[in-house]
This record gives sequence, structure tokens and C-alpha cells, in this order.
Amino acid sequence: MKKFLAIAGNIGAGKTSLTQFLCARYDFEPVYEPYATNPYLDDFYEDMKGYAFRSQLYFLTHKFRLHLDLSNSDGTMVMDRTIYEDAEIFATNLARGRYMSKRDHQTYMELYKVMQQALQPPDLLIYLRCDTRNVRRRIKQRGRPSEQAIPAAYLRRLNQLYEDWIASYKLSPVLVWESGRQDYLTNLVDQVEFRQAVEKFL
Repeated sequence: MKKFLAIAGNIGAGKTSLTQFLCARYDFEPVYEPYATNPYLDDFYEDMKGYAFRSQLYFLTHKFRLHLDLSNSDGTMVMDRTIYEDAEIFATNLARGRYMSKRDHQTYMELYKVMQQALQPPDLLIYLRCDTRNVRRRIKQRGRPSEQAIPAAYLRRLNQLYEDWIASYKLSPVLVWESGRQDYLTNLVDQVEFRQAVEKFL
């Protein structure tokens, strides 16, 4: 039966690795975040205030297209980060930090609310909870140059926004996985526990 699974979590929480694991294990189709194609991203990390609105608008537009394309697939899809996070976590964080002006953020959110009405919600949202220390360690390990200078305070604010968001999220069932201490990749016990939790929804 066709399903739509979404994976949510902070930068470095393990979304891409989980997407790859699920697709390899269950023969699902991956939908990856358009990270590498964002032409504003390097500029954004060097000048967050100057490029916040443009960078977030790019992600919103391309993520909306990916969401719409889900209906054209015959198989189960796994999405690496949702449009909900783009708007309710990242854009909100930038607005609160005054990297995005109040006017730009209002325009952004009006567009997001219109888009949201056309979206198919996921059948299951998997939230990868990961503390800031582990997030920073993973960012360093994977070595994306544009991410290395992200301040710890920025990551902590994202984590808090994620916790607030997941507490009020009502669009679909939620599976919370403590990715900072539970390793489904190398720990067999954790892997069995994770598979059992996911398979309840499949």
C-alpha cells in the first residue's frame, strides 16, 4: 500500500542516513532536501541577514514542488525534511533572531499558508531528537564547509523550536526517535526496536 513517510529533525540529526536506511530496507523511494542546489546557501551562512529571505524562499518553493510530486508516485515515499520545518522552524528562527525582517517573514508565511492547503500530510512523521552536542559533532564529521561555522546558540534555538513544534503537531502520527543515543544502524537491539516501531504504520 502506498504511503508517505516524512523525517524531521535538526541539522545533523540523521535524516539523510535514515532516509537511505528505510529505502534500502523496504524498497521505498527517497525524496531528498534540495540542499546542494540552493544557490543562496553559501552566501546565507556568510551573511545570514542579507540572504535569509532569499535562501528560505528557495527552499520553500522547491520543497512545495517535491510535496506535490508525491501524488505522482506509485510507491511509498520517504521525505528528508518537510516543508513544515522550513516554515515553522527555520524561517521562524531567522525571524526571531532578526535575520529576516518582520515584513519578509509575514510575506513568507502568507505564501506558506496558501501552499499548505494543497499539501498531502504524511502518513507518519519520524522526528529525530538529537541534543546540540551530538548535532555539532555530526556536522563536523560530515564536513560540509558551509555548515562548520554555525553557532551553537543557533542550533540550540532550532532544537527548542523543534520541541515546541512537535509538541503541537497534529497532522499525522508521530514516531519520536532519540537519535542522539539510539543507533539503528550499528546496534542490533536498537535496529529491531526501530523497525518494529515503524512497521506498525506500514
